[in-house]
Order: sequence, then structure tokens, then C-alpha cells
Amino acid sequence: MKTTATKRAKVVAAAGAKDLPVTISHPDKVFWPEDGYTKGDLAEFYVSIFSKLEPYVRDRLLTLERCPEGMAGQCFYQKEMPKGMPANTPTKRIKNEESKRAFTNYVVGGSLETQLALVNLGCITIHAMGGRAERPRRPDWICFDLDPDSGEFSDAARAALYVKEGLDTLKLESFAKTSGSRGVHVFVPMRAGPDVDVVRSFAQEFSARLAAAHPKELTTEHSIAGRKGRVYLDPFRNGFGQTVVTPYSVRRKPKAPVSTPLAWTEVKTSLIPSSFNIGNFAERAKKADPWSDFFRTRQSLEKAIQQVKKL
Repeated sequence: MKTTATKRAKVVAAAGAKDLPVTISHPDKVFWPEDGYTKGDLAEFYVSIFSKLEPYVRDRLLTLERCPEGMAGQCFYQKEMPKGMPANTPTKRIKNEESKRAFTNYVVGGSLETQLALVNLGCITIHAMGGRAERPRRPDWICFDLDPDSGEFSDAARAALYVKEGLDTLKLESFAKTSGSRGVHVFVPMRAGPDVDVVRSFAQEFSARLAAAHPKELTTEHSIAGRKGRVYLDPFRNGFGQTVVTPYSVRRKPKAPVSTPLAWTEVKTSLIPSSFNIGNFAERAKKADPWSDFFRTRQSLEKAIQQVKKL
């Protein structure tokens, strides 16, 4: 077992700085008992990968998935900035339409200090909105969340290729990643402009038509009982206030898997998502980034919205 001092030294070294902007309390606390990964290991991972993670959390409103006991305890979601965050943590106040609380003060991502403060509060995974804090109703990505009812990643991988084919027909370039769990996320970078309701409506129409074209394998049935072994195409990640797991987020799953950007040639039924994890991700990070052009590939939705009914 590494000492607290040793773990802290490793995290500081990874940061390339004399000290961290946040002190990680109890870094030796084991978050993944079967694998031996600790809270300190999680902090070290996020320090090492933050330059790749940062573009996907910068100026975005975050929902916090707090798991203070790691795999051993319960998790809970929190939208309001919790006590214990640094005093200078950026936030965005959003009026609530359907809540007893009049406003929610969301944490705004983008700094290593914020990221580590979240880790210190037991946040393993990062969930971000599609819009930036300045214009939260104007998303600059669309996300299709593919959730296999079978629990098999191979089904999600096949579904992702159907999604890509449909988006190709609409001349929309797309990017795939593992969810870090059993599914696949397909993202479409877009030029911010259309209101979130327009974007969500497009995602719903696209999903419905794709599911109708492949009824034995895909469904838009929200109820689990109605999915009957098919892959659920979830377009509702695109609704206002909804979030999605970002690239390079760690998941509270066995082996500490990382939600990993993929090249489309890697989207195969044989892929094992947990093979990308905090214990080996340093080697993956050395390779060419398959999402390197993501934000340079922002596209207009105008023609796709007009053509989606023809799918």
C-alpha cells in the first residue's frame, strides 16, 4: 500500500506543479476494492488527462454524481454547487421551471481546481450540458445515448453503426465513444444557434425514424419493459438541463473504466469497454486522438432538420 505522502507526491508530479490547487483528503481511501484503485489514483488520473478533458467541460454546466464511498457505497446526483467547493468556483444560476427550488447554482467546468475539488467530494464521473454557460439553451453538440437492453456492448456497437449510417445520409459527421458502461455515445458537433428544444426535436425525429427502419434491433421505447432486448436510442440527453458523461470521464464500474473517444474503425462488437481504464489509460493517451477535429467539425443543422423526415 502506498503512503499518503507517496500518493500525493505522484499527483503533484503528474500536475507538473509544486502543489495542487486543491488538497485531496484521504487519498488512500479505496474506491475500487477489487482493483485497488484509490481516491488518490482517481485524482492522479484526472490531473494527467485534464488537457484532453478540458475542452469538453470548459464553460459547461455540470451535474455532479457523488460517490463518496466509491464502489462500496451509494451514489447521488447533485445539481446545486455543494458546500466544500473553493470560494472562487465559477457557477451559473438557472431558473427552475418545475422545482420547489427557484434557482439552481450549477458548477461551471473548465479548470483543474474545479475538477479536483469535485474528486475530493467523491465525484467520479463528469456529466455536462450541451450548451455553454453563456448560452445554455444553444448547444454545440448533439448526443445519442445507445443503451442495450441486453446489457451487451456488442449490441450497442451495432446500433452505433446504424446511427452513423443515418447521420451520414444527412451529411452530418459524427463521433463515437464508449459510455464507460455498457453503451455507446454518438456525438455530432454543431454550430451553436438552434434552441435546445429544436435540437431535441431533431434528435427525437431522427431516433424514431432510425428505430422504425430497424425495429428488431432498435427502439425509442422509454419503458424498460417495452424494449424487449433491443437497443434504446435515447434522444433526451439533448433536452434543457440534461447532461451526458463527457469523454475521458471515469465511471463507477468494475475496473474503473474510462469513457473513451473511438475512431469509427474501432466500433466493433468485440470491443470490451473496461479495457480502457485508469490503470492503463496512459498508453491510450499516447496515441492519436480520434476526436482531435471534434470542435473544428461544427456543422449546421438547418439542412438535416429539413431532410430528417425523408430517412
